Formats: sequence, C-alpha cells, structure tokens
Amino acid sequence: MSPVPERHTTPDPQAAWILDLVKASGRDPYHRMTPADARRMFDEVVVLLDLPRAELAVVRDLALPGPAGDMAVRLYRPEPLTLEAAPLPALLFIHGGGWTIGSLDAYDRLCRHVAAAAGIAVVSLDYRLAPEHPFPAAAEDAIAAWGALLRAAGDFGIDPERVAIGGDSAGGNLSAVAALAARDAGLAMPRLQWLIYPATDLAVRHPSRDVFAEGYLLDDATITWFLAQYLPDPALARDWRASPLHAPDHRGLPPALIVTAGCDPLADEGHAYAAALRAAGVAVEHRVYPGMLHGFINTAGALDQARDAVARSVDALKVALRG
Repeated sequence: MSPVPERHTTPDPQAAWILDLVKASGRDPYHRMTPADARRMFDEVVVLLDLPRAELAVVRDLALPGPAGDMAVRLYRPEPLTLEAAPLPALLFIHGGGWTIGSLDAYDRLCRHVAAAAGIAVVSLDYRLAPEHPFPAAAEDAIAAWGALLRAAGDFGIDPERVAIGGDSAGGNLSAVAALAARDAGLAMPRLQWLIYPATDLAVRHPSRDVFAEGYLLDDATITWFLAQYLPDPALARDWRASPLHAPDHRGLPPALIVTAGCDPLADEGHAYAAALRAAGVAVEHRVYPGMLHGFINTAGALDQARDAVARSVDALKVALRG
C-alpha cells in the first residue's frame, strides 16, 4: 500500500475564509437539527459559493424504476433531446449529504456546469434518504439506477456504452458501490468512477477522522450523526454496500478519478480506496487538494482549488467518455 500523503492541517486561506463565514453565521451544526431542518439548511447554504447557473438546452425532471418505486432523476443536456440527435455520453451523478441530506436542487449548478463544460448529458439521482430509509435503501437505489439508466438510454438520448458514474462524499460511496455491483452482475461498466472525497469505510475509524475532528467544517459529531441515521445497526458497516473498501475483491473495476481534500476527516478513506484499487490493478488518478475542506467541490464559484478540481474532473470525463 502506498504511503499516506503528507498531512497538512492548516486550511488554505480561502478555505479559512469559509470557516470564518460559518463561525460568524452562528448556525447550529447539522447534528443538532432534525433531518428535515438539516435538509433545508443544506439546500440553502450549499449553493452560496457554487458555480454560476449554466443555461442548457434541456433540464428535465424524469424518473427511473427503482426497488421501492420510481426514483426521481434530473436530466441535463447541452443539446436538445430529439429523434435526430446523436446519443451523448453521460454521467450518472449521485449527490452527497451523509445519506441523510442533499437533493437534486442542491447540486443543480454543479450538474449544469459539468454537462455544459464536458459536452455530455448528466443524470442526477434523487435516492432515498435516511433515517426514513436507512441502509441499504440508498445503496439499492444507486445500484438500480445504474442498470435502469442503461436500459433507458434511448429515452434519455445517451450512449449506454459511454457512461460514467460519480458523486461526492456519500455520493462517492454510492458510486463506488454501484460500480462494484455492476461488475458482479455482469452489466456494462462505467467508463470512469468520479469519486469526490468518498466515504469508503464506515466500519473503521481512520486517523484523519481524529486529526480533523473539529474546526474543519465537517466535524466528528456530524459524521457520527449521519452514520446513526444511515446505519441504525452499526454491525452493518462491514457490509461492502456500506463500506466499499471492505468488498472482497476490487479487481475488474473501472478506472477511477479520486478527488480528496487535505483537511477532511474522510481524507484517509479516499486514500485507502485509491490504494486498494491500485493494488487490484485498477487505473487510478488520485488528486489531493491540500488545505481544502470536505465539501469544497461546491465552492468553485469562489475557491481557486475548487475551480481546478472541477475543471480537471471535466477533462477526465471528456477523455473517459470519448468515442
């Protein structure tokens, strides 16, 4: 296993500015809110420093069949959806939020930008949230969405042989789980796994969770709260559908772009997953952004490193999804 990257505990000056803003706001942390209040707060604040709202030819709310009924999805296309249109490569995007918060609207600007900048379709998934729907509901939805999207490719105007999967935090976790399940089911594989500071190990407390337990935006108490919502039985944490790092075999998985933040309690989990994939012969590009905080992908409207992360991710999607 490759060594853990050098630890930098001092936030980037722009990230420190965000910490100051949060402190000055005086808002309660998510773990002191009800899930409903936490969802409202997240949707309000996550867009404040995000990218400008790109205009697209198609932004349409649709549905895919899931294990508990239809799952809401939002289709983004830079080109009209017509019978004559050539099918586009696509990204199935799965949002973050500790399996408890997050929504299509919260990630609307990021999805718009990726669709416009990469020239691809983006399909954003609205999966079931805890605690109303604890594990394995979100994992089952993500797994089902991958197969359902491939089957519905014609309706979405996408090329089923050129589809990537990705998401941030809990969405990175669910993306990794869906890729493992697709491999095991013999389905067409994603061209790329775009895993943004993914949660990969809910069973083991990695050192970065202690190093960055307080004062770095995502604190330990909030992580504990998220896990309690999603995993009412802690023993389930070793199920690979909760902790993809614990999958018995990582061979044969798609190439991965793993983006991690230097000042993030989940930093070591992202590193560990990159190492596990490499050890299994999977091509991995692991980009570490020193001084960045968990959640920084949604601050590309203000932070230089966040803009770089989004731009380089768009480039990686273009390369992975080209014909």
